[in-house]
Amino acid sequence: MKRDIYKQILLWKKLPNRKPLLIRGARQVGKTYTIQHFGEEEFEHLFYLNFDENPELKQFFQKSIDPEKIVRDLGYYFEKEILPSKHMLFFDEIQECPEALNSLKYFCEKAREYHVVGAGSLLGVKLANTKGFPVGKVDFLEMHPLHFLEFLEALGKVRLKELLEKNIDSETIAEPIHSELIMLLKFYLIVGGMPEAVAQFASNQNDLEAVRKIQKNILDAYSLDFAKHAPHNQIMKITTIWNSILSQLSKENKKFVFSEINKNARSREYEEAMQWLEDAGLILKTHRISTPKLPVDAYKEPNAYKLFLLDVGLLSTMAHLPPKVILEGSRLFMEFKDALTENFVAEELAYLFDKRLFYWTSGAQAEVDFILPIEMELYPLEVKSGESKRKNSLLIYKEKYSPKRLIRTSPMMYHQHDSFLNIPLYALHNLRKLHNSEAYGI
Repeated sequence: MKRDIYKQILLWKKLPNRKPLLIRGARQVGKTYTIQHFGEEEFEHLFYLNFDENPELKQFFQKSIDPEKIVRDLGYYFEKEILPSKHMLFFDEIQECPEALNSLKYFCEKAREYHVVGAGSLLGVKLANTKGFPVGKVDFLEMHPLHFLEFLEALGKVRLKELLEKNIDSETIAEPIHSELIMLLKFYLIVGGMPEAVAQFASNQNDLEAVRKIQKNILDAYSLDFAKHAPHNQIMKITTIWNSILSQLSKENKKFVFSEINKNARSREYEEAMQWLEDAGLILKTHRISTPKLPVDAYKEPNAYKLFLLDVGLLSTMAHLPPKVILEGSRLFMEFKDALTENFVAEELAYLFDKRLFYWTSGAQAEVDFILPIEMELYPLEVKSGESKRKNSLLIYKEKYSPKRLIRTSPMMYHQHDSFLNIPLYALHNLRKLHNSEAYGI
């Protein structure tokens, strides 16, 4: 299964002065498979160390974390000399061996000629709680579930993926192609981007119940992680937040409200639990901004945000939506369609903008679903799950701030008129080209 992050790891490999690489991401997003595949394809040999499956490997880091000694001893263990330019070291489940994690500092300072990659489940949580971790001594990459274009490629729809990767306008996509992409998008709302679920769907697109079974197992595994890895005094709070995401997204105003968890709940009481879920990569947080100005991070309100799930397929499973409800567009789906669509958009934007997600409101008068910081501009983006052409919030925003472009994403085809642009939901990846796209007349 091809992943876009492969190209980023390849760029890291070619850096003349590269540091050790740590790849973060939620459990089961495909970190191990992708890194192993990369090591096997791009090097003569991959040395794979899994500290969870083989705890005895930790002993190589107990007495000394000097890179040359580690490399020498591992060469004896694997019966093969480790050569800097030809071989790669992969420390999997590295959070289970703090000494291995700390050794990356010394690989950076003393042995950059070696290609060293680390990854692991809940690595983000571990790093957030590791005092003295050598900041600046490693390179980081974030791995997400498959986004929609990766999903298309996994299904063998390579030509459609190539089409959507171009800068295209309304005349490029014919109606039959548009209809097919909308149907594939509906399947994505069911399947999502967790690799195991996508692989199952790709092998048998008629067996969506098998996909649901995989997704339920993933959700169960996440719940077990709360009990196994979270601080004991935070487990209940983490579980409470996790279980409330569905109901909070079902509201028209999706701002996360703690009083709906418990009428006496206060945000500060749940800060640690919320941070744990964010560090684990299980939620996406979209911050409300008071004023759309640059730098946008300076204007975000710390206690006003929306929460989305890391994967829309898991959200539809959590909601117990039968696949046919989404495919046939029944009443039950219509009631939850806005939540699924906005979660999908949040995922796509999290990939494009490195999880920097913002939205804007003007009291009860207007709300713009996302504010996009692209280059030195801020663009308002409104999300529509249906064919509605109303854009009241965008017009109010325009009146206040005169943005360069007003953008809506919806199931409708490309449409541009003056400063207004409608982008089909399936083509959100073109947003990163917005600032210099001649196709959009900017």
